[in-house]
Amino acid sequence: MRSLPVALVAAALFCAAAPQALAQAAPPAADTMFQATTLNLAAYGETDVQPDKATITLGVATEGQTAAAAMQANADQMSRVVAALRRAGLAERDIQTSSLNLSPQYHHQENQPPRLTGYQASNLVTITVRDLKRLGAAIDATVGAGANQMHGISFGLQDPTAAENAAREQAVKALAAKAELYARATGHRISRLVSLSEGSASYPRPPMPMMMDMAMSARKAETSVSAGELTVRVDVTGLYELSR
Repeated sequence: MRSLPVALVAAALFCAAAPQALAQAAPPAADTMFQATTLNLAAYGETDVQPDKATITLGVATEGQTAAAAMQANADQMSRVVAALRRAGLAERDIQTSSLNLSPQYHHQENQPPRLTGYQASNLVTITVRDLKRLGAAIDATVGAGANQMHGISFGLQDPTAAENAAREQAVKALAAKAELYARATGHRISRLVSLSEGSASYPRPPMPMMMDMAMSARKAETSVSAGELTVRVDVTGLYELSR
């Protein structure tokens, strides 16, 4: 068998590879060179609604000479508090233990080692009141039953869907208005909305403070609690394509 000269083999390989190399080196098509002008914006919508539920953390702190005594006193007192909550109309699902602690108590004196004086037990529950008309009475019932710890109150919505949807509509309207403004200012017009994304709904207004009415009249005054309003906020971002 006769061998082909090296020069002929190299020439043949170059001719075979040339079309592929030429194809790779070809300039991009005209439509791929065009870059659309886009506008990336953010907006938000808010709506104010009246809350229909309240959440409170409350409980009992007791002391004893021994750990067992402190825990037993706490259990007895907390049982009365929970029973009062149930009589006030709270369901089992709306009473949840949130903290249970037992800690030694020491007396500190200068130049002396700490001296153990006893133990403190605390038990806190987080309750949800779904009928705000019963809120003041529920607080009074727990205090009357022995609750001596209370750590704030917050208000919310049992079903936030309607409020969140109203905020969404406001957010989309605000986003569209902002896009139209930017388009006019830059000599463009809105061609289409390319993408739209939403952040999680939020409640930016802080929880309303609980107001204790300590005034006495002919009868014992009920604790007064003002629910106020909640602001529901939804944030959105959108990508618009512009044209001349």
